[in-house]
Amino acid sequence: MKPFTKNVIQIIKQIPEGNVMTYGQIAKAAGSPRGARQVARILHSMSQKYDLPWHRVINAKGQIAIKDDEGFFSQKLMLQDEGVDVSEAGKVDLEVYLYWPDPLFDEEI
Repeated sequence: MKPFTKNVIQIIKQIPEGNVMTYGQIAKAAGSPRGARQVARILHSMSQKYDLPWHRVINAKGQIAIKDDEGFFSQKLMLQDEGVDVSEAGKVDLEVYLYWPDPLFDEEI
């Protein structure tokens, strides 16, 4: 596994219930400030394998990025179940719910 991928997985696992992070924020914390799309690909391909809280990752505008209705509503409901206020349009107040992770540790996944 590449170091960036490992870092992304570790960061996503750190996001506590009731908080969110952005794709770009995760990419920067994982060592690739321009790697937001890579974060999206990692989430898509590895969420099940590593039991990642994928629903806690949103875009830089504070919005749910999933376009299909089923995925959008699933993410919205999961966030709301954790106490995150999500607007009808899928927007989250980043000033309230944005999480900043601790520095990465050399943990095995």
